Order: sequence, then structure tokens, then C-alpha cells
Amino acid sequence: MNMDPHTILKYPVNTEKAVRLMELENKLIFIVDLKSSKKEIKDSFEKLFKLKVKKVNTMLTPQGKKKAYISLSKETPAVDVMTQLGLV
Repeated sequence: MNMDPHTILKYPVNTEKAVRLMELENKLIFIVDLKSSKKEIKDSFEKLFKLKVKKVNTMLTPQGKKKAYISLSKETPAVDVMTQLGLV
């Protein structure tokens, strides 16, 4: 399935936990499309931000949303992405 990256990655999560993960583990949390696979999330993120993604973990929230924990490679500080999005 070839979806638009903007359809797959809905919006970043900007909570205290998300900021802590970003600073300590270089991870970003995004709410993503329920039907998207880890590979689609990874490809969309790499396409949109022109960055290398190390790993993607997903989780369904009690609210019925899908969260993606996106681990970035060491050369790419997650803070830079959040700054680029205007969230830091």
C-alpha cells in the first residue's frame, strides 16, 4: 500500500514523556494512521524529514489511536526534528 506520508504520520506527541524520550533516547513519538505498518511509518518519516530511522515501535492507545515510537540514528538529534516542526 503506497500512502501519502502526511496521511500516515498524523502529528507528533508533545508530552513530558515524549520530551524525556527525545532527550534521553533520541526517540520521537507520533500518532500515526491505524492501518499503517512499521515499514510504512519508517519510509514516510525518512521521506518527509530526509533522516535515517533506526527502529519503529508501535502501540495502540486506550483511545484507539496508534502511537509510533521512532528511534533515530545517533547522527540525527531528535531535538532537531522537533525544532524543525516548531515544537521545541
